[in-house]
Amino acid sequence: MADWYTNFVNSGIGTTVTKQLGLPRPAVLRRYEPGQPLLPGPAVVGSAGQGRLRDTVTGLLQDAGVTVLSPVAADGSTDGEKVAAVVLDATGVSSPADLAAAHDFLSPAIKRLRPSGRVVILADPPGEAGSPAQAAARQAVDGLTRSIGKELRDGSTANAVYVPEGAEASVASPLAFFLSGRSAYVDGQGVTLSAADVPSGQDDARPLAGKVAVVTGAARGIGAAIAEVMARDGAHVVAVDIPAAGDKLAEVANRIGGTALQLDITADDAPQRLVDHLRERHGGVDVVVHNAGITRDKLLVNMDAARWNSVMAVNLQAQLDITQALLDAEGVLKPGARVVCVSSQSGIAGNRGQTNYAASKAGVIGMVRAWAPTFAERGATINAVAPGFIVTEMTAKMPFGTREVGARLNSLQQGGLPVDVAETIAWLSQPGAAGVNGQVVRVCGQSLLGA
Repeated sequence: MADWYTNFVNSGIGTTVTKQLGLPRPAVLRRYEPGQPLLPGPAVVGSAGQGRLRDTVTGLLQDAGVTVLSPVAADGSTDGEKVAAVVLDATGVSSPADLAAAHDFLSPAIKRLRPSGRVVILADPPGEAGSPAQAAARQAVDGLTRSIGKELRDGSTANAVYVPEGAEASVASPLAFFLSGRSAYVDGQGVTLSAADVPSGQDDARPLAGKVAVVTGAARGIGAAIAEVMARDGAHVVAVDIPAAGDKLAEVANRIGGTALQLDITADDAPQRLVDHLRERHGGVDVVVHNAGITRDKLLVNMDAARWNSVMAVNLQAQLDITQALLDAEGVLKPGARVVCVSSQSGIAGNRGQTNYAASKAGVIGMVRAWAPTFAERGATINAVAPGFIVTEMTAKMPFGTREVGARLNSLQQGGLPVDVAETIAWLSQPGAAGVNGQVVRVCGQSLLGA
């Protein structure tokens, strides 16, 4: 599946027509391909406040083969080489006055940004501030990041990484994700890190090599894309879906060299059957992706109990039951395990006619946040992704007007692809993402709906 309008406006005749009519012209996004460099050009790194990460960031970029250029002086000059990324170290900002330095660096630097460029801001978490002024300055970074994301054009994005004292070793993985093509449809987001034992020596080409990954709802759409990306990154994928989808499930599993498991995850014995399968066939599991989900849309006043209960059973209760079973089964959830749950933009912003779906997906976020400390005690993580408008066979069946409005109402002016969700999940599944726990990452192109 592809966003037809994006393809059209970037064709010869489409470019001419859209220019003449003044129509939006969404860019072709820079998406990840195996073997490509972290960035297609140099980066510029600056600081505001008493930044403690600038040297670390510069070293990480240089180790990745990225040329780091000096900032242009804040004199309005835009002369200088075009850059693929702008990184601001805003850690140590202690008052609103310190933010002037952020402006002085970012304004000329962003003028040098290439198409599909990246802006990443590193800051301290507002919740750990020692004074109201410090909290105000730190929280200002959130508004700054989101607004930059809405101002950027040509497929560029802006995101923030909040780094508490002691979590500096966790920076490398999220920095690389937000700079790379893996984050093409992630914009205006913030991730708060935690101190963690981050393993060294990760193979960036195959970061999941040797891992066993379970993906539910893997027979089609986003689930199939997740399975494919996980396999590309080296994992052996156990693709799970209902028996009625058995043929498509087998096709996916065969295509990626994985194994298929037909299982109704809402069945009473499903958690134990999955635990037994993983223990007996694979010796445990490293990654669990709770992707399976259904919709049964209806206005709340017209919704019957069957619609409500079925959505809750698949989208929320099954995730709770399976995760608890894995936690309880000794040795099945391997050390350093990763659990990634698929929520939705609807669970954050709500959606008319989807009270059951939105409630279930909001519940997923609550579950992830509540379980994060338990997983941290095990050296494991649990996180969620919240997709926005993703171009799939299901959305292709929507009325044309509804579909086009949904696809354009974001900073990137286009619908995302299943691979965009898959790339974010695969990143959260990596060993290097050990410092990302209890977080919700929206994959929505910075939708104009919700926070």
